[in-house]
Amino acid sequence: MKPPVDINPPLPIGVFDSGVGGLTVLGALQRRLPGEAMIYLGDTARVPYGPKSPETVAAYADEAAAHLVAEGIKLLVVACNTATVHALAGLQRRYPTLPIVGVVEPGAAAAAIASRSGRIAVIATEGTVRSGAYDAAIKRLRPEAKVVSRACGMLVALAEEGWAGDIVAEAVLRRYLGPMFEQDPHAAPDCLVLGCTHFPLFTAAIRTMFGPWVTLVDSSATVAEAVAALLSARGLARPAGTAVAATRYLVTDGPDRFALIASRFLGQRIEPAAVERIALPARTKDA
Repeated sequence: MKPPVDINPPLPIGVFDSGVGGLTVLGALQRRLPGEAMIYLGDTARVPYGPKSPETVAAYADEAAAHLVAEGIKLLVVACNTATVHALAGLQRRYPTLPIVGVVEPGAAAAAIASRSGRIAVIATEGTVRSGAYDAAIKRLRPEAKVVSRACGMLVALAEEGWAGDIVAEAVLRRYLGPMFEQDPHAAPDCLVLGCTHFPLFTAAIRTMFGPWVTLVDSSATVAEAVAALLSARGLARPAGTAVAATRYLVTDGPDRFALIASRFLGQRIEPAAVERIALPARTKDA
């Protein structure tokens, strides 16, 4: 077990993702907690995590967490569904004094509350769907729920290309979501969980397709609310009225491309010079 982590309110929040998808979580955190300093680490040299073994994902996540802890953080957000599934519990055991939040439980809790009928749909990447993590988390809170999941991997590439509002994205969304929602309204889900951190970028397109009768659960927004509540409960929040704080960006490869995609995801210009390239311990197993 690692030694206790020294945490206090002035320290930043650490946010870790396998690549760029977690930027939607970072953006939600920046909007919800503008006075909190943050460090975002994208393991862009080893993305994607989905096809890798659980052991390798856990090892990569441990290395990223160790780097952020060494930087000095007061809370860690695992802003990656695959890493949440395979590494969150291990990280919580390793750093028992550090608050650590994943992306699955907050979204599942919001869906369990929001669904009127108990019929809930989840869209995510193949690895997350295969794990059954959302299904299990929702049913722990609402055992009678009927959960249907769909892997929507093509949406990841469309988001990173900046095509979330394009006609191509609309066609892909209809292909993925049509079988789940275009049926008898008495049998269709009334709640949709955006179970990949890229997918909140498609919120406007999905609302246009299905209208207000489908409640959307944005995993990035639910994580931001969970973090705000946890900081308050632990006495770690910075004082209200604190000036907007800075965010540091760390990547393991491709800072120029990361800056381009981060600018799209966050809706603000991120200069390549503001992105720091770091090295995490190299591993070859299943890489």
